[in-house]
Parts: sequence; C-alpha cells; structure tokens
Amino acid sequence: MDQISFFSAEASGPRPADLAGVLCGPGQIEIFGRTAARLSVAVDEPWRARALAAEFTCRGIGAGVVTEDGRPLLRTAFRVGLIGLANAWCSGQAKVVPRGFRLTGAELRLWALAAGRAGERDYLLAMDEQAPQTHAALADALGCLGLPCQVVTPRGGGSAIRVTGRRRLAALGELLGAPPPATEGAWPGQHEAERRGPIAGLRGRQPRRARSRTLPGSMTATIW
Repeated sequence: MDQISFFSAEASGPRPADLAGVLCGPGQIEIFGRTAARLSVAVDEPWRARALAAEFTCRGIGAGVVTEDGRPLLRTAFRVGLIGLANAWCSGQAKVVPRGFRLTGAELRLWALAAGRAGERDYLLAMDEQAPQTHAALADALGCLGLPCQVVTPRGGGSAIRVTGRRRLAALGELLGAPPPATEGAWPGQHEAERRGPIAGLRGRQPRRARSRTLPGSMTATIW
C-alpha cells in the first residue's frame, strides 16, 4: 500500500497538468489558432461541476458552469496555458492518449469527479464515447497503478472502466483521496457503507448473558 500512497491525489501539489483527468473521461479540448485552448466537460450532476470548478481554480485555471442540453457544462476560456495539454491529447480532430501516459492520483481524482460512479461491489469510470481509440490505453494506464480492470458497457450505455474487488476498491479510494461534500455515491465504498449502515459494526457480536449470584441473606443480584 505504500506504493499506492506515493501516487495518491495528496502526494503532490496541484498542477495544471492534472486536468488531463477530465480528458480521460468525457472532457473535450479545443485549440484556437495554435496558441490557446479551451477545456470543457459535461457532467450529470451539479455537484460534479462545482467540485471540478474548485479543482480547476486551485490549479490557476478559472472555469464557468453553464447548462447545455439540460446538463451542467464546465468550461474554461481559451487560454495559452492549456495549449500544451491540447497538443498532447489531440491528433488532428481526434482525442488521443499521449504516448507513455501514466496516470497520477490527482488525474484519477478529476476523472472520478467528472465521471466516476460507485456500485455495491465495483466502481465505474466512464470514458468518452466519441473516442473509442482511447479506451484500451486508459485501461492500461490504470493497470500500471496496480488496479487491473475491464472495459465494459454499462446498462445505461457508453463505455467505462470497471474496477472490482474489495482490496482494489480500497486502493482506488486511497488514490482518489477524501471525497468532496455531497458526492452522492460517486466514491469507492460509498454504496457499501450506505448499505451496511451504522449497525454493521455490531454484527457478529453476541449479547452478553446475565448471571445471577446469590448474596448473603438470600438476596439475589443480576450481574451483566
């Protein structure tokens, strides 16, 4: 677990390069005149947009939230500081995973904020439906972090990376770091904790039986 901790989201300070995490998911990046780029990502819930906006801000990249097709859309302005990210992730008009790409905990955290969802026994990281050429490389990158995974098609459609197994999910949670407020089942283990509830810790405990002891004078006391 020490190796996992080294790559966790808290292991290093925030960097603009961490924003590659949203490109692992449904994020899009546009280049303007070869000198600036704009990053955007459509999400399913408002809390995701708020959490991502905070992550962008702490990396010195401002982003606004608008509604497009009924969904929150987080979008930056065209910025010179994003051109390097765009050049790495674009080949012509297509999104590509940079050669030799290695996921960090911070990138994985942003991916989870954009498109991660916890099940009872698994965790899904949604990918870009319009960029199937990125899927295998992203699964390989996650595997390099010690998290073997599968590319699957969830019931709701699209493509996602699936991580299963209690130990793997625990390792994934450590990589992601603490969840932001109101994550609504988007963090590893949240559904399991909700399902078990607060009395889970009492399971397996046997009630203590009362013992009777006869005291002098024919008095009987019940002792727990």
